Amino acid sequence: MSEPNTSCAAFQAVAAIDPGAVAVRSIGGTQSLTWGEYAQQVRAVAGGLAALGIGRGDTVALMMSNRVEFYPLEVGAQHAGATSFSVYNTLSPEQLGYVFANAGNRIVFCEADFVDRIRAAGVPIETIVCVDRAVPGTLSVAQLTSLARSDFDFEATWGAVDPADIVTLCYTSGTTGNPKGVEITHASLAFECRAYASVMPIEFGDRITSYLPTAHMADRVTALYLQEFFGTQITVVPDRTQLPAALVDVRPTIWGAVPRVWEKLKAGVEFAVAAETDPARKAALDWALEVAGRKAAAQLAGAPLDDAQAAEWAKADALVLSGLRAKLGLDQLKWALSGAAPIPAQTLGFFFGLGIPISEVWGMSELTCVASVSPPQLARLGTVGTLLPGLESRIAPDGEFLVRGPLLMRAYRKEPDKTAEALDADGWLHTGDIITEDEHGYLRVVDRKKELIINAAGKNMSPANIENTLKASTPLIGALATIGDARSYNTALIVLDAESAQPYAAHHDLPDASAAALAADKGVIADIAAGIAAGNAHLSRVEQIKRFTILPTFWEPGGDEITLTMKLRRTPIARKYAGEIERMYSPELAEGVHEPAAGAHP
Repeated sequence: MSEPNTSCAAFQAVAAIDPGAVAVRSIGGTQSLTWGEYAQQVRAVAGGLAALGIGRGDTVALMMSNRVEFYPLEVGAQHAGATSFSVYNTLSPEQLGYVFANAGNRIVFCEADFVDRIRAAGVPIETIVCVDRAVPGTLSVAQLTSLARSDFDFEATWGAVDPADIVTLCYTSGTTGNPKGVEITHASLAFECRAYASVMPIEFGDRITSYLPTAHMADRVTALYLQEFFGTQITVVPDRTQLPAALVDVRPTIWGAVPRVWEKLKAGVEFAVAAETDPARKAALDWALEVAGRKAAAQLAGAPLDDAQAAEWAKADALVLSGLRAKLGLDQLKWALSGAAPIPAQTLGFFFGLGIPISEVWGMSELTCVASVSPPQLARLGTVGTLLPGLESRIAPDGEFLVRGPLLMRAYRKEPDKTAEALDADGWLHTGDIITEDEHGYLRVVDRKKELIINAAGKNMSPANIENTLKASTPLIGALATIGDARSYNTALIVLDAESAQPYAAHHDLPDASAAALAADKGVIADIAAGIAAGNAHLSRVEQIKRFTILPTFWEPGGDEITLTMKLRRTPIARKYAGEIERMYSPELAEGVHEPAAGAHP
């Protein structure tokens, strides 16, 4: 019997394995769906959608927080033959209008709080289904499912879904303009899930959390789609601040995060150790972390631990490190991943030393998410591993990485010119990334081709590398934009981390935790200056940051400065903060402009 080649066929096979097992749950399990209940609800949703005339070729939008109800709705839409996709909850009416017009959806599943915004988008939506409470002029999920005709042929409907049909649209974050709708087929998705699982094993019942927005391709693949193909158990985390509690509740067996989440977990461990008041416990923690640091340093240097060091790490693991992993809720992991942006090597090393090897992955929505992975047992820190089986690559003369294979998107929706720019006549996707490859096929991401800095002396630099190195040195930094194109030295605009502001202010007895107050605080400036000096020590002289400005604001995802997937909008930043940037290049040190603690001068 051949393997299922659509998400619908995969779901049906998985749901039959153990109908009584829990498939989706809330933190603490107060709300849950068994596989049997899940499958019944999928059938009911598909029937209701079919009664509304939704079928193959139609699109269905979802706009809601991470919640149990999302899964039967999304998977039910797939079984009706539709293309189902999520939008970010932070989109403005104008942004929603653009996406809905491009997608062509006539129906939206949403939470009641978003109804007014959807209606203000200016796109004719025929049906709005509210998942949480009644709103005049909308349907409830129960009302939708009650529309199903008694003669609705569920099996024939999902069975008619073709591998070449579009399973989802993923809207790119739009760093340079309107987002593009990436069309992903069932065939590409099936290849992605199986190729990924061939390197990072997944079994029925593996536990994972869903905490990234469901519009983010990373959440769609690691939560929704891997569940459909392999039967994982998902715990939904509607608010990112609940993630630490969720990890302890779930004790995931497979888990991934964007670099900023890993950096926050690292900072949390370091803060807890620094704040330990019991002298004996403090000494044990310091010793264990020092041993872990030696293991991390050896791994980063590519050198094995000698027998004595390995024995000491095993002792530290038994006495302390295993307890730290349990406290994080990461003591039952089979594998962990980091993706969506480059992660500092020091962060990877820190967790490796704790006994949590993280596999860095690389990919993009145009490649159905993950295209390369560094398997835990063969990881080379600082690389994103090797291409998934079945893909091929080549490097263009200008260093751009090209990929070809079954993972490729079908097109950008209604954007033939942009599709032709990205996908050439020979089937190569031009990724826009500068990536190097060693003799063993391990890939190292340098930066986005369009974002490389060329200074006044003609030196090429990667701003992402500089930014990651500096952010690894201080958890206070939420975002950092390197400036230096056509300049004689590099400077940085720095924004403090919104989630760290309150704890920092409380710890230092500061009465005001606002961005403006902290940006002007001498202690904050000194801490940032020391962190930049420490980060500079890991950079070449030409890459180092010579001056910086702490902006009196927090940058919100989806705002002027960063996208919803946390990528910097470099051109708008340069335009918006032109005055602050020029002050960093004035001959004399201007007010509000600072230098690293080491006193580096341009």
